[in-house]
Amino acid sequence: MVNTKVVLSGIELDNPIIPASGTFGYGYEFAEWYDINCLGTFSFKGTTRDARFGNPTPRIAECTAGMINAVGLQNPGVDAVISRELPKLKECFHKPVMANVSGFSIEDYAYTCEKLDKEAQVGWLEVNISCPNVHGGGMSFGTSPEAAAEVTRAVKAVTTKPVYIKLSPNVTDIVSIAKACEEAGADGISMINTLMGMRIDLHRKKPVIANRSGGFSGPAIKPVALSMVYRVYEAVNIPIIGMGGISSAEDVLEMMLAGATAVEVGAANLIDPMASKNIIDDLPRVMEKYRVSSLSEIIGGAH
Repeated sequence: MVNTKVVLSGIELDNPIIPASGTFGYGYEFAEWYDINCLGTFSFKGTTRDARFGNPTPRIAECTAGMINAVGLQNPGVDAVISRELPKLKECFHKPVMANVSGFSIEDYAYTCEKLDKEAQVGWLEVNISCPNVHGGGMSFGTSPEAAAEVTRAVKAVTTKPVYIKLSPNVTDIVSIAKACEEAGADGISMINTLMGMRIDLHRKKPVIANRSGGFSGPAIKPVALSMVYRVYEAVNIPIIGMGGISSAEDVLEMMLAGATAVEVGAANLIDPMASKNIIDDLPRVMEKYRVSSLSEIIGGAH
């Protein structure tokens, strides 16, 4: 009998599978397809201080081995998430959930995190300083160690729950940024967010996406994600949630061997709403195939 349990900042998960923010809504949408309590947890839709309509359409473009999105953090704002979305979620998900937070200033991040930290359903805060699809914030905080540390310190000052900083791969040295977050008090690192990408419509001879470029995700980015998780694992002493192109149980083992304690599944959920469940169902078979008796024992095993 294999053991799929892992521990993420003191909270035990039945398995390491976490649907990624922006690909799983607020959970109850997927509860119409299957019992989402089979998940380790999930990261709900990126939440900002105020409501956001997001970017103009079209926002999605398919591409070889992946997709490009520029949704632009569309969400109803933190107060509506707390009053409307979390009560609906509580009816179908009975485990701690991960709250994903974005902002456009240090004050925005602190305000939103402080509010969500008080919610009993929230187990962890995933602070997104790496969104490439918004202007005047988002990824700009994740491109320098100093800015990343400043956000981390501000959030940690007003919260009690574990804080995971979500990092961008669109940087020169992701290791230095991860180390700066750790030194500023981060409890963990989430990585990687999407790469920058675009498509051009040959008929119109213009970019497919209204935002011109967007976040590139899907199987094509897995080698980049693995390399970055591997390098950061050797540089920090806090847990890593690995993501980027995960679409199978084999991918999960690979990411954990690189150094991830848990693994987020993103674009695969948009291709197949059953993707995360299918990965969980297949994990025991794949663990037995590769003679892995306990997932917690292989974290960083490739080093």
